[in-house]
Amino acid sequence: SSFLLQGIPGLENIQLWLGFPFGIVYLIALLGNAIIFFVIQTECSLHQPMFYLLAMLAMTDLGLSTATIPKILGIFWFGFSEIAFGDFLGQMFFIHLFVLDSAILMAMAFDRYVVICSPLRYTTILTPKTIIKIVVGISFSFCIILPDVFLLTPPFCRTHNIPHTYCEHVGVAQLACADISINIWYGFCVPIKTVISEVILIAISYSFILCAVFRLPSDTSQKAFGTFGSHVCIILMFYTPAFFSILVHRFGHSVSRTFHIMFATLYIVIPPAVNPIVHGVKTKQIRDKVILLFFYQG
Repeated sequence: SSFLLQGIPGLENIQLWLGFPFGIVYLIALLGNAIIFFVIQTECSLHQPMFYLLAMLAMTDLGLSTATIPKILGIFWFGFSEIAFGDFLGQMFFIHLFVLDSAILMAMAFDRYVVICSPLRYTTILTPKTIIKIVVGISFSFCIILPDVFLLTPPFCRTHNIPHTYCEHVGVAQLACADISINIWYGFCVPIKTVISEVILIAISYSFILCAVFRLPSDTSQKAFGTFGSHVCIILMFYTPAFFSILVHRFGHSVSRTFHIMFATLYIVIPPAVNPIVHGVKTKQIRDKVILLFFYQG
């Protein structure tokens, strides 16, 4: 079986031009995440829990953007809309990496909580054993939602045209001949429960961080607020469209399909490009190493 991804319905006449900003954003995501991963891997001074998490975030963002954006550009620029069922499942696998992003952001919130609230105990709390447990927990989040991919089973007796820019679970499940109730509820309940639980834990961590920041001296608190603000912006940028996309599938029947698919596409495209910029600019150690690497060698 194969499917036809039709892009953004209602914007077919301008998809050619939409491809250019999407291509630029993809290059930023590719270069930014590759640079962050390379710098963290090669600099021994950055072999710390926070930077390991940033490296994991960079790798998941690379996987997510590379699995989706080239295909989106192929649809926009060349009309390469056909995708085989095996490739469809492969792209869906990488799209589910957004769950890893969510779990990594939660782990980063815990790391920031320890740094600001218990700095003297940082090395005793975040031991190698604890880091391994965090990585296992992050992987577990991915394993919970992964069965979503394998719930899609042929035959598909309806049209094979999918009005979307990438392989989306519910979109193709609706083409199946069999009952898709389990697809709809698993695709809705599991992501929403996973994301809500992680958002609650992140909110608790940042509440403690905020209380600790208010007790710091003014000059130190301003610096902490800068880091705190950038992390909160990334979290809002990540979770707001995630909640919107999940809820629209279940309840948003009155939402314009064009708006929904455009919003869902931006959700896949923008975060992988913004993450390395924010972390690269706001994290002094990475910023200094990147400047040293590109401007002061030789």
